[in-house]
Amino acid sequence: MSNINYHDSLLVAPLRIIALNNCKELGEKVNQLIIERRHKALSEAGIRNSSFKMQEYDRDDYLVSYDCPRFGTGEGRAVINQSIRGTDLFIIADTVNYSELFKMHGSISQMSPDDHFMDLKRVIMACGGSPRRITVIMPYLYEGRQNVRMANESLDCAQALQELTEMGVETIITFDAHDSRVQNAIPIHGFDNFYTSYQFIREIFDRNPDMPVDDEHLMIVSPDEGGMGRAVYYASLLGVNMGTFYRRKDYSITVNGDHPIVSVEFLGNDLAGKNIILLDDMIASGQTIMDAAAELKKRGASKVIICATFGLFSNGLDEIDAAYEKGLFDNIYTTNLVHVPNELLHKQYYVNVDMSAYISLIIDTLNHDTSVNNILDATSRIQELVETRLKEQGSI
Repeated sequence: MSNINYHDSLLVAPLRIIALNNCKELGEKVNQLIIERRHKALSEAGIRNSSFKMQEYDRDDYLVSYDCPRFGTGEGRAVINQSIRGTDLFIIADTVNYSELFKMHGSISQMSPDDHFMDLKRVIMACGGSPRRITVIMPYLYEGRQNVRMANESLDCAQALQELTEMGVETIITFDAHDSRVQNAIPIHGFDNFYTSYQFIREIFDRNPDMPVDDEHLMIVSPDEGGMGRAVYYASLLGVNMGTFYRRKDYSITVNGDHPIVSVEFLGNDLAGKNIILLDDMIASGQTIMDAAAELKKRGASKVIICATFGLFSNGLDEIDAAYEKGLFDNIYTTNLVHVPNELLHKQYYVNVDMSAYISLIIDTLNHDTSVNNILDATSRIQELVETRLKEQGSI
């Protein structure tokens, strides 16, 4: 965090972090990185204690102990086990972690996104208004796909954001929101939508050192028209062309709550012999992204690299494994912003993009009451990566 001057920026309040059980591993990584960064900053500044700014600045642990016990009926409550009065509190929650379990009426039940969101609210209620500021980091925005009213239906995401701010949350932080315009539901509160583009491009470059970055060898593709903005951004920074798939639907018919796809057309240049980076914000069932990968291979694509911020894999991994065995794609990159099952981590095709350093930097910057504009803007860092790669290739 070399861009933050520890002598010129005051802390908002002593830092504390609550990592809900659904993202415990991520929270521990973030905590350790902040500890190491602050120890290093004080050491480099020649300061042996933290009294120059604020007590408890340099701690051995910023995580707050808490419990969410449940009664036999499944009802729950939250208990915070240590003082958080006057602190700058960050709460990290993964509302789509399906591995969390609880007992109800003697049976083991999986926690749903609704259960996770309710636990988040319980923790906020347990704070009792004692923290100086509360910031919620929800990498996968709860109900983020239910953000537009197309008929007589609920607006769950907007309602959830309003509930959190009414409970005292000052800022909500998310990553690659399905539609960031949902922040209009809380116009006088903070809503920061951070992007993962830099981390993905860096990881792809590191793992593919011989991959050329030019129009003849590389193309960015979106699996549908909804992700075109993301594809255009990547393509413009890499200096390559982009393409997308247009899916024509039959709006006169509804099957399982959606309109069936009648035909799929690719809009873009010739794909023969090119490496493809196929982008999406999430892989849910995986059907859309696998269909797109199959079409790319049919059109002669050499390598297909799939990048999705959130690997939900709600239908399991069997179909993904089968697609890989058929040669429909080469790698899948997703982040650790949501729960990643152990079996996926051991797949030959899978690459996990660690976001803990990014989150720790966001927390540390905000706790120093310093602008996050340099963090939000990944463009310059991506341009540096591309320039370095082009120099290595002798293109510039």
